[in-house]
Amino acid sequence: MTQVWIGDERKAVTRVMVGPCTVVQIKEPGKDGYKAVQIGYGEKKAKNLNKPLLGHMKGLGNFRWLREFRLDKRMDKAGLPEIKIGDKIDISTFSVGDKVTVTGTVKGRGFAGVVKRHSFHGHNATHGTKDQERMPGSIGAGGVQHVFKGVRMAGRMGGNQVTFRGLPIVMIDEVNGVLYIEGGLPGARNSFLKISADGELKLAVNNVQAEEVKAQAPVETEAVTEANNEEKPQEAAEEAQ
Repeated sequence: MTQVWIGDERKAVTRVMVGPCTVVQIKEPGKDGYKAVQIGYGEKKAKNLNKPLLGHMKGLGNFRWLREFRLDKRMDKAGLPEIKIGDKIDISTFSVGDKVTVTGTVKGRGFAGVVKRHSFHGHNATHGTKDQERMPGSIGAGGVQHVFKGVRMAGRMGGNQVTFRGLPIVMIDEVNGVLYIEGGLPGARNSFLKISADGELKLAVNNVQAEEVKAQAPVETEAVTEANNEEKPQEAAEEAQ
């Protein structure tokens, strides 16, 4: 985490490197039972991937992570563009002020007691209490000879998947592909996160095609200019004759 200044206000943010991601598969309700888009991110050596995955990602790249994003009715109403396999999604689809949903795996904390795991306040340190300040106390009557499911007790803490909703984007660094999201996010450094937001989906492949068209125009102009320069000496020679 770090902090940024927005005018006179200081905000605690988390820096997240985003995309670019490639559309690997499009799932349809008729074939797969639901509508979703599977995207790939990161790189991995081909020798570390099995043949089914290599065939699944053939011609697209060797991705380290494959994740699905469900396209529910809410996203259908927003009007999604036509998505094709091979399209790219990058940081340009986000805007400052968007409220994002972040899903990740929290840090594993090991075996923890009830005070740390469930925020129990503990017992009094006086009036006959001895070595019991951080104990859970009674967990129920003895008539039922078992522990009910869901009783808050000591155990493994962390290491589970959580989702944070409504986190605003404070700043965007498009050059380095970094989002500055307000607040803390689940997981340690270099961990993997899924980020989604409501609104219009912008595909990076359209921007790439536009840049290619712009790059071709000066080349054609130079070719015409060179051709004109070659014709001028011949015309001058004919006039001299």
